[in-house]
Amino acid sequence: MTTKESFSINGEILLKKIKELIAEGNVRKITIIDKSGKELVSLPLTVGVVGALLAPVLAAVGAMAALIGECTINVEREEVKKEENEH
Repeated sequence: MTTKESFSINGEILLKKIKELIAEGNVRKITIIDKSGKELVSLPLTVGVVGALLAPVLAAVGAMAALIGECTINVEREEVKKEENEH
C-alpha cells in the first residue's frame, strides 16, 4: 500500500529534507513543486538506489533550492506490512 503526504518548505531547507526522506528508506517517489503549482522535479526512488547514484540528483536539487523560495514536496511512501500471524 502506498501513502502520500506533502510538506510546504522554504528552498533553504529543501536539500536537507530530501536527504532525510531518502534516509527513511520507505519513500518511493519525491516530487518538488514550486509555489505556482508547477512540477519542477520528480524523483522515483527504487530499492537499492543509494550513494553515488543519488549524488548528481542531490546536486541538482541543491542548485534548485538556491533559486526557489517556497515549494511543496509530495512524498509517496510504501507502507511496511506487518504479518498478521506474528505472535
